[in-house]
Amino acid sequence: MRHLDFPLDVKDVGEDGSVEGLAAAYNNIDHGGDIILPGAFTKTLKGRKSLPMLLYHDQRMPIGVWTDFDDTPKGLKLKGRITTVTAVGTDALALAREGALAGLSIGYRSVKERYTDSARELIEVALHETSLVAIPMNERAQLTRVKDILAHGQLPSVRQFEEFLRDAGGFSKSLAAAIASKATPHLRGDPDVKADEAAEFWRGLLG
Repeated sequence: MRHLDFPLDVKDVGEDGSVEGLAAAYNNIDHGGDIILPGAFTKTLKGRKSLPMLLYHDQRMPIGVWTDFDDTPKGLKLKGRITTVTAVGTDALALAREGALAGLSIGYRSVKERYTDSARELIEVALHETSLVAIPMNERAQLTRVKDILAHGQLPSVRQFEEFLRDAGGFSKSLAAAIASKATPHLRGDPDVKADEAAEFWRGLLG
């Protein structure tokens, strides 16, 4: 699951726990080189009544629910309510009202996409949840995924490493592709490199 982050103003958080904000902007390239196109959420929102509201994308920390979806020409706006029934919800509301939780971040999976010379265009996405976050961590998403692959005794593919370079390193699509191709001997699927040698190379690179 990937993440995209957007700012949340204190004025968007009510005393009763109501919260609203832009969860995704259309036709706006992010620092990872992705663009969400209008209509990307149409299928995933069809017939939907609610969406989980989490803290820091942690499924163990639900803090409320999103109940209103406004798919505007500019982007997807959400409205919901932070619960005060639980301690984590009460704390989240207080932090949001103080401005300490200053962002909304969607957790999504790309269903249909296409690549241009300058970006990856997301045509259809499956929206899983939207979280309140303190500091946007989108640039760490690919790093975590690559480390998870290594932890299971596997190696990242050329495509996965290219995405990591774009998301975590901020490289353009063309430059990331060029770097990834140079690293091909150390990537998954190359028969000329021993798996343990390649894994050691990646652990040293990613820390």
